[in-house]
Formats: sequence, C-alpha cells, structure tokens
Amino acid sequence: MTGGRPVALALRSLGIGDLLTAVPALRGLRRALPGHRLVLSAPAALLPLVRLGALADELHDSRGLDGWSWDRPAPAVAVNLHGRGPRSHRALRTAGSGRLVAFASAGAGHQGPAWEADEHEVARWCRLVDATWGPVCDPADLDLEVPAATVPAGAVVVHPGAGSASRRWPLRRFAAVARALAAGGHRVVVTGSPAERELGLRLAAAAGLDDAAVLAGRTDLLQLAAVVAGARLVVGGDTGVTHLATAYRRPSVALFGPVGPALWGPPPGRPQHLVLWRGDGRGDPHGERLDPALASIGVEEVLRACQRQLDRGEASSSRRPSRTIATLGGW
Repeated sequence: MTGGRPVALALRSLGIGDLLTAVPALRGLRRALPGHRLVLSAPAALLPLVRLGALADELHDSRGLDGWSWDRPAPAVAVNLHGRGPRSHRALRTAGSGRLVAFASAGAGHQGPAWEADEHEVARWCRLVDATWGPVCDPADLDLEVPAATVPAGAVVVHPGAGSASRRWPLRRFAAVARALAAGGHRVVVTGSPAERELGLRLAAAAGLDDAAVLAGRTDLLQLAAVVAGARLVVGGDTGVTHLATAYRRPSVALFGPVGPALWGPPPGRPQHLVLWRGDGRGDPHGERLDPALASIGVEEVLRACQRQLDRGEASSSRRPSRTIATLGGW
C-alpha cells in the first residue's frame, strides 16, 4: 500500500524502444486498475518518457534483471512486461506479491497465456493485459505528449546508432544519405547518445556537415524527444529514435535487418512511416556483425524512400513540394 492505495508493479527494465512498444499495455493497466498506484520498474533515464506518456505514478529504477530487487512493501499485483521468463518471473516473485500476471513459463512454474514468438511486441503485451482484465488496451495508443524544449525544429534527423552491430547500417551509407539530403536543401541533424557522439562526428565529417549538426551527446532524452517531435523526417534503424518517430507520428524511414517490422515495426495504417526490409526475420538482433538483410539495403533505395516521405509530408501539410534529394551512385 502507498498512501492508502494498493500498488501494481510493472516490470519493463529495458531501453527506449522497448518502453515505447509497451505504452498501450501500460495505459491498459491504468484503465484496469484505477484504484492502484502504478509503479514501473525501468531505468531511471527513461523517466522523461514515462512522464510524457503518463505511463506510471512512479518509477522504480532498475537496469535489466541482474541484481534486480524490491525493498518496499509487497505490491498487490506484479505484471511482467519484461519477458517470457523464467528469470523475470522469479525476479518479480521476490517482490512478495501474491498475484503474478505473466506469460506461461514451465521453468518458473507459472501458468498464464502462451507466448507467441511471431507476435508484434505491442500486441504481445496488450494481449497479456487484456487476457487478465478484459479489453482495456488499444494497440494504436502509442502517442506521447510533445515536450516543451528549445530545440531545432523542421530538421531531417539522421540516427546512425543502434544497440548492436547487427542492427547498425554502415556509417558511410548513412553519410551518403545525409550528404544528399543536405545537398537538397534540407537541414540535417545527427542524433545519438553520448557514447555515439564520435560516431556522429565521423558521419558529419564524411557527409560534409558542420560539427554543430551533431546533436549526439548534446541532448538529454527530453530534448531528443522534442527534436523528433518537430522533425520533418527521421531516418534510422530499428532503434529507439524510430520508435519516437512513431510516438509523434513524424515521417520516417526505418531500416530493418535481423528482426522484421512485423515484430517491432510501426503500426499498420500509418503511411508516414516507411519500412525498408527484405530479410526472413531469423537474424540475431544482438549480433556482433552487420546482418546481411540490413546490408542489402542500398543508399539509392533509402534516398528514394526519403524523397517519398518528404513529398508526402509536404502534401499533407499543404506546403510546396520539397526540393529533390540529390542521388549518389557507387554505393
């Protein structure tokens, strides 16, 4: 109990994209348990997004499952939005809740809905919540509030980073795309984490951009969200920034490789999000080498997709057609 209210503990101790795909399920939990205080166990760095989405009443700081602990009174219910178990199931049981809502796991001795490997990440967690409390989730409910922050607006965002090498399109190709976009008269900015600043600076140098265009390492998460919310176009891989583009319905070109968009891509029915992918979905999203399916996507293909999205964005806002992006051969 917290302030007289029972606590519902939800575990999602992962990254930006993981949190954003769980937004509809978390909002479903709020609808299902209006009298509870919803505590989300996730990295503290994600607090700005939790607030922008009104996803929880409180954040319990956690980073993955190693050393996960709960030192508060037992929650009334614990909901595993983290994984299929058994590790995440067992971690939540240490919180002392008498009720665990989770997918079935023989290893953890838990009965629940069956895990479906080919299910989209958004639909998966909505199904778990709905199976317990009825139809309370809307899988399309992915939007976030636009943050108030002074950041570049109307820029084309190029995000070259990704959590693993298998999902990281080659830097020289990103640089070719950025160079062509800038040559077409578009203001290009390069985003990334502090650890990706050097990557961003190398991209800028190869693309002929000024270092000032590199926002990587210079924006906090709230500012990054604002940059994406005001972007003319977002270009990146299967990573958190393209999920932010979905949350803000900004035109985007997302490059998928080891894992297909049917599992992690933007929702259907949104033409402002264009996915490039030709894999079989059997790659390793945590691999140490570039996935062959992602490697097969060429610069010219990405530039055509960018032009299509820019033209669509201009038409939908009744502005003049965008300037044509220069094309580059030999990549």
